[in-house]
Amino acid sequence: QVQLTESGGGWVQAGGSLRLSCAPSRNAFRIDAMGWYRQVLGNERELVAVIYFDGSTKYADSVKDRFTISRNKLRDTVYLQMNSLRQEDTAVYYCNYKVRDREFWGQGSQVTVSS
Repeated sequence: QVQLTESGGGWVQAGGSLRLSCAPSRNAFRIDAMGWYRQVLGNERELVAVIYFDGSTKYADSVKDRFTISRNKLRDTVYLQMNSLRQEDTAVYYCNYKVRDREFWGQGSQVTVSS
């Protein structure tokens, strides 16, 4: 079993930046995709950004040109740099690793953007 630990959430004013990190409890496995999702209470969890094994990335339209997903392959760590944050970015952010037919989730990090 792999546990994912997130860090970097918090409170920021609109227009500010935050950086989320996610690291596994152990390495030495191939990760097919590393992603970030977010969820607002009462809504479904939505994909924010994902980086695939080959390095390609995909972003939700709402965060393009503001958020950047990256990884440290040696440490199997994934990051989400969030710039120009807006109030509508307020949510709990979860990292997600897909390994073959299994997936793992982080515990969730609250990001709150105030006006």
